[in-house]
Amino acid sequence: MPPSRQMSLTPELVSLCYRKEENLGFHDDWIPLTEAEHDAVTQRLLDECGEGPLWLFAYGSLIWNPTFEVVETRRATAIGWHRSFCMEMTSWRGTREIPGLMMALDRGGRCDGVAFRIADASRFSELGKTVRREILFRGELDMVRWVTLQTSEGKLRALVFWAGPRQGEFISLKLPLEEVARRLARACGYAGSCAEYLYNTVSHLEALGIRDRNLWRLQELVAAEIVRIHSAEMEIA
Repeated sequence: MPPSRQMSLTPELVSLCYRKEENLGFHDDWIPLTEAEHDAVTQRLLDECGEGPLWLFAYGSLIWNPTFEVVETRRATAIGWHRSFCMEMTSWRGTREIPGLMMALDRGGRCDGVAFRIADASRFSELGKTVRREILFRGELDMVRWVTLQTSEGKLRALVFWAGPRQGEFISLKLPLEEVARRLARACGYAGSCAEYLYNTVSHLEALGIRDRNLWRLQELVAAEIVRIHSAEMEIA
């Protein structure tokens, strides 16, 4: 990891991106999963896991906001995957007027993150919490998969959410970093801003000793874009 440097994106800049937004829900053609369907997905994933330990790979918000009880943590690397801000969000951290972008894992490269192990005795309930958070609609069922991770203690198989997205109405792959930065600096939804999401991810990765070069460059671009957008009010302050 390169020598520690101060992030350009600061809490003060992030706070400029916040605005109160109403939760207007999702598109009418998105079909939400029922409780029974959520339980069925959870059970299917546990069946695929088998008798061995259940690991989840965290590369974004799960690092700093897991929804399950963690009994073991390992630094881990997914070879053949990389972080990509490619999912357009018209709710949560964006609106239909100013859509945001969220991360997924796209093919190619490598992704350094964290592997979390769920307690054997509570696998169904703990995994179920994450399934309900990450898979809201029937159209998202193919966004969860198993990957092989490299760790200092050897290889392990882990479950990862939002990996392998296909180009579609809400998936924009290979956007230039400058365009991603422009969107992240402006988007905010009822759950908060995209700038906040980026700041939390980069700062927690840094605390773990993980420097994602694309995200580090992106936080610099987003910081500069926020300054440009809000320069007048910053001068007044």
